[in-house]
Parts: sequence; C-alpha cells; structure tokens
Amino acid sequence: MTESCLIVDDSLGFMDAARGLLERQGLRVVGVAVNGSDAVRLAHQLHPDVTLLDINLGDESGFEVAEQLQRHANPSPVILISTYAEEDYSDLIAASPALGFLSKANLSVAAIRALMQRASGYRET
Repeated sequence: MTESCLIVDDSLGFMDAARGLLERQGLRVVGVAVNGSDAVRLAHQLHPDVTLLDINLGDESGFEVAEQLQRHANPSPVILISTYAEEDYSDLIAASPALGFLSKANLSVAAIRALMQRASGYRET
C-alpha cells in the first residue's frame, strides 16, 4: 500500500489543494517541492513511497526531473501529473522512467494505487 508521497509542482495553490485531498483520503504527504533540485534533495532525504511530479515546472521539464530523480535520489516510483491531456505527452511519458501519468483533475489515492498496482513488479503490502 502506498503510504507516503512527495508532490513536485510549481503551483503552490495546486500543491495545497492536492495535499489536502490526498491526506483526507489517507495518504501522508511527506514533502512538497517546486523545482528539480528540491525534489531530488527531498526524495533522497524523505524516501517517499511515490513522487507525484508535474510535467511542466515552469522553466524545468518534469521529464528531466524524473530522470534526475532516477539517477540521484533513492528512487521511488514517479507518477507524472498535468492539467494537459495524457495524449499530448504520450511518447515522452512512455520514454520516461515514470510509472505513468495521472491527470490533475483525476488525482486521488485510489488512482495512485491503481497505477502502482498496474506497474510491473508492484505488490501491495
């Protein structure tokens, strides 16, 4: 079972809303980051069960941050999130080290867990 997450997004309003929603649904948000360097530092420090990573971080690409997390942090699964449609980024999502994608509009603990369960090798504990 996914117990903790790190949210990486440059929108403070979204981060606050997502944190409240996910915590009400039983997921512990252990940290938030607004850029790639903070994301890598916090992932290494906090060891979240999953990292929710916005595709568009202002001047940074979430796809590049996903690569950095894979290389430099103690890798936990990454789920890419965005207000854009998955189809807009399907090739980049498939080529990334992320487990997959969730629309911000459909973000929920159930959706996160469903994506984690579909990922190869994941076993709910």
